[in-house]
Amino acid sequence: MSEIMGWIETIVAQGVRRPGYPADDRVAAWAADLFTGFGLQGVRLAPVELPYWKPVRATLTAGEVEVAAFALPYTRARARVTAPLSREVVPGHIVVPEYTFTELPQAALRDAATSVHDPEGAFDDLVQVLPFQLDYLDVIGGALEGGAAGFAGALTGVPWETRDYYVPYDAVHRDLPAVWLSGADARRILALMDEGPVTGVLDVESETGQATSHNVIGTLPGRSDKWVIIGSHHDAPWASAVEDASGVALVLAAAKHWASVPEEERPHNLLFLLTAGHMAHAAGTRAFIEENRALLPDVVLQLHLEHAARQCVGVDGELVPTDDPEPRWWFTTREPRLEKLVHDALVAEDLRRSFVLPPDLFSPMPPTDGAFFHPEGVPLVHFLAAPMYLFDSADTLDKVHEPSLEPLTRAAIRIVEGTAGWV
Repeated sequence: MSEIMGWIETIVAQGVRRPGYPADDRVAAWAADLFTGFGLQGVRLAPVELPYWKPVRATLTAGEVEVAAFALPYTRARARVTAPLSREVVPGHIVVPEYTFTELPQAALRDAATSVHDPEGAFDDLVQVLPFQLDYLDVIGGALEGGAAGFAGALTGVPWETRDYYVPYDAVHRDLPAVWLSGADARRILALMDEGPVTGVLDVESETGQATSHNVIGTLPGRSDKWVIIGSHHDAPWASAVEDASGVALVLAAAKHWASVPEEERPHNLLFLLTAGHMAHAAGTRAFIEENRALLPDVVLQLHLEHAARQCVGVDGELVPTDDPEPRWWFTTREPRLEKLVHDALVAEDLRRSFVLPPDLFSPMPPTDGAFFHPEGVPLVHFLAAPMYLFDSADTLDKVHEPSLEPLTRAAIRIVEGTAGWV
């Protein structure tokens, strides 16, 4: 466990790893060096072109009150807008809507699952706080359509004090000045609005452009001519630990294990993939698929590993880690032998609070970095957790559920071993 956690610490220490940022480039190069050191073959950095975004400043002023803000990624890069403030969308106004994360009763999700491993019965009463509202990728859609002059989302319903909310993360340009306000700052603004009409000044500046990032790829030969792809992504919204330094570390652990196993004992050829640009609409995954389309018919499993997350609770405006893991989602292709293989691995490693879920439960594709493998018909198992701090700078080292790192690694190994003989 100490080695896996050490990798996570190394990644986090590089700094903010958004697509195209130097810290993300350093992590990709470092991971490639580790792949080579493990003994993987054909290790390479495959270029991925993607949009770049860097916030410079963002403030909202109302009367004598000026508060710092965080710009919504890829919204209008430069603007200084003076307009009335309103709680609802009004043409020509800056809308200040209050924002609350979605709560998901785990008993309801259990009813939709293929299987669960919940020996404690935690899912009977547990309510998970998701890191978004269900329209999170279209959060300013109503403001755009309604002719608003700007958007200042008030994070008053978030269980801790923050403005550092990296949503939406699809890298789609939306031509509206838009920011997030912390709960405390938003309440100051909203209190002024409740006293009477208020004119606000929304001031934002960001840098935008194109950048080249890289997928990290390495392979190991096996006794079959088929392939298993084991992947995650190396970029993140912040210097994030769970998202997805933990996923990178799980892939590194798998790569190191399989490199130590003789070729004749590896069930298939193995390809290890750390993608770029998850926070840019999975740019790296999409690029890999386009460049390796001829390989896909020979892939018996695409295993994606993301987010070894610790559950937290909000207490007095702070996030407090608990001893429990965040509920674990294992999106698995609707194939009985694969679903059973995953369930048996979860039980064997006692990965409690786990759901085996259909890939299309929430949307046509699973909400993972490897989602675009699903419409290609590639059999998949995608591990993911969705803690409420996932897109926030609060995703720090203490949020990693360290006790899960080794069991997750062993479960991933069991799942790959279980595909022996599959064609």
